[in-house]
Amino acid sequence: MRHTEFWARMSAALGESYAPVWSSQQVMASLGGRTVDQALADGLSPKQVWRAVVERLELPESER
Repeated sequence: MRHTEFWARMSAALGESYAPVWSSQQVMASLGGRTVDQALADGLSPKQVWRAVVERLELPESER
């Protein structure tokens, strides 16, 4: 998964305006106590981060 696809999915799940806010504020244990933004900046793959987001938001299996 590329970063562009990741952000498109984030926007679809949370809305274009809220996705960047959520990704900068939600600290997730599954990302090592980091936010989405921090995890991506630290080099975690967008696919790995997306899996954590799907789990946190309890998105349907089809979103995985």
